[in-house]
Amino acid sequence: MTPNIPDVTAAGAPAAESPPHINVDGFEKSIPEIVALSEPREGVPLVIETAAGLQRCAAALAAGTGPAGVDAERASGFRYGQRAFLVQIRREGAGSWLIDPEPFEDLSIINEALSGVEWILHAASQDLPCLSELGMWPDRLFDTELAARLAGLPRVGLAAVIEQLLGFGLAKEHSAADWSTRPLPEPWLRYAALDVEVLAELREELVELLEADGKLEYAEQEFAAILTAGVAPPRIDPWRKTSGLHQIRDRRQLAAVRELWIERDALARKRDVAPGRLIPDSALVAAAKAMPSTVPQLLGTKGFHGRAAQREAPRWLRSIAAARDLPELPPLHLATNAPPPPRAWADRDLAAAERLATVRPVLQAKSEEVNIPLENLLTPDFLRRVAWRPPSDISMETVAESLRDLGAREWQLGLVVPLITHAFLNPQPLPEKPTGENTQAAS
Repeated sequence: MTPNIPDVTAAGAPAAESPPHINVDGFEKSIPEIVALSEPREGVPLVIETAAGLQRCAAALAAGTGPAGVDAERASGFRYGQRAFLVQIRREGAGSWLIDPEPFEDLSIINEALSGVEWILHAASQDLPCLSELGMWPDRLFDTELAARLAGLPRVGLAAVIEQLLGFGLAKEHSAADWSTRPLPEPWLRYAALDVEVLAELREELVELLEADGKLEYAEQEFAAILTAGVAPPRIDPWRKTSGLHQIRDRRQLAAVRELWIERDALARKRDVAPGRLIPDSALVAAAKAMPSTVPQLLGTKGFHGRAAQREAPRWLRSIAAARDLPELPPLHLATNAPPPPRAWADRDLAAAERLATVRPVLQAKSEEVNIPLENLLTPDFLRRVAWRPPSDISMETVAESLRDLGAREWQLGLVVPLITHAFLNPQPLPEKPTGENTQAAS
């Protein structure tokens, strides 16, 4: 059932005369009229940037009570990497704190102060990696974005969830700012403090929704899985994520992309600037396709303009020349155990295509029944893998074991295993395609 969220006028007041309320699977709750959340309740905190200040912050947080709302601001698109340039924490009895991580080797003193404390984050997978770099990692976690998904809310961004459940309007105009700026402007600091201002209250509302729908255990299993998984290991061949790489069909050109990417990454790291601000991905691909050998040819390549292109032209030409002379070239594609794209299944394995086509609408119906997005009900990759290569002896036990090995949580298994098992044991033939059309499985 879709939550009933009132329309909001431009002035911020509900359009309807009746009190705003939210309705999720029969659980109904009135919320106040939308009120702009424009100022932290204790004012904008000073930024902690000294050892003495950090010690005071740690002592205050350790003396606080209840969970701690935590957030981090990065300078994505401006600086190299994804490190945090501001950490925000709020805990009952301690108030809100803004910490500049740059002057410190790490923030392990804050991590120790919050030992055993539940951390409330929104979209934790985005912030936990940069917090981990600072020596911070929660013992317990509550992810408000993931909880909102499991509760079936129609919009799960932080501002949207706060508006739906608490009735506050939270501006997000500084979310894409360059948080490496120093000193940070006061409006940005106000924005940052407001991001953790009501996380504890939001957690309580989400717990109430989840409990009413019997989903709190689902959420707790999801949070535990995030903590157990930890930070993802470095990507193998990260240069293969270059945007537009699919245009490259020649291994020599692929080597040129690799050499250019590696050189750009080293320069970006040295200058502490986002690689794309030096040379965009599209320019790397264009240069690899053109393989220029002179500066005028290089600067005539689409996207090779600006200071980094002109001043560093010899650097880029050396990378292309190195690729031209390489005796061993990278393969166009890495070996993988992932299934092929579903559109190719019917031609490569008709039985697998029929299993996938049979089970997908069944899981979609279950998703709507329990009011959980399909991608949260079961990770799509898990479904494709088990449909492509199911257990040799299909049963509820073997299907559950296969999905568990992939990382599915127990609450997911309880909901989907009976459906998947039945669909795999009773696959429906794919509809016949008109003559001349390629047979395709459901994507």
